[in-house]
Amino acid sequence: MRETYWRKCLWRVKEEGAEGGRESLRITAENREADDDRNVVAEIMQRYFVPALVTAISWEGFHFVGHEIRITEAMDCYGAIVWPSALVLCYFLETNVKQYNMVDKNVIEIGAGTGLVSIVASLLGAHVTATDLPELLGNLQYNISQNTKMKCKHLPQVKELSWGVALDKNFPKASSNFDYILAADVVYAHPFLEELLITFDHLCKETTVILWVMKFRLEKENKFVDRFKELFNLEEISSFPSLNIKLYKAMKKNWRSA
Repeated sequence: MRETYWRKCLWRVKEEGAEGGRESLRITAENREADDDRNVVAEIMQRYFVPALVTAISWEGFHFVGHEIRITEAMDCYGAIVWPSALVLCYFLETNVKQYNMVDKNVIEIGAGTGLVSIVASLLGAHVTATDLPELLGNLQYNISQNTKMKCKHLPQVKELSWGVALDKNFPKASSNFDYILAADVVYAHPFLEELLITFDHLCKETTVILWVMKFRLEKENKFVDRFKELFNLEEISSFPSLNIKLYKAMKKNWRSA
């Protein structure tokens, strides 16, 4: 089922590329941007691979940072599935190491899900804290342990984080000094958007950089972005129209830029 999903993503990109080729007689800047989008997205999607052999524990494979990463999903929970936004963020971290150097940085991922983004950040040398709801921590811990043990400079941590809940107790501001907050596809049709905003605000210091990838589906997403801009300076770094995904950088308002 999941193999079919990823193949469809890649096939759709290739199919759209073929359509674009048939209309190449009128090349415009817009067409070139669309071609660039399709090429990059195709490259990102090709990081996914299917196991050659069926094993007792099913998993999906991804190639990042020179490693084969094996991810076990929980198909009965949206939060424990690898969505395209996670691949986009992993690809960005891997291909922008000079500008966003993760080595020895304190990094927290909110809504870590399967842990793919946290694993990639760990492989890039960061001190990583991967967080999510309590019911997802077992699978999250398993994936992170399987893919980072004896491979990373710093052993990543897994912690419970329910947005907006007991933040002062579990993540006291005096000791929570994060250089980066990573988030992939944390905004969707759920009733906790205000709590998510509170969590972003709580975890941010004046120099903390948020790298946030978002897939736009409903009007709620647009409203959240508007609300987010009230507290943070938001910069669009990349856009992937074929996936309806955008990658943002954000910092708290009234502070100097990184």
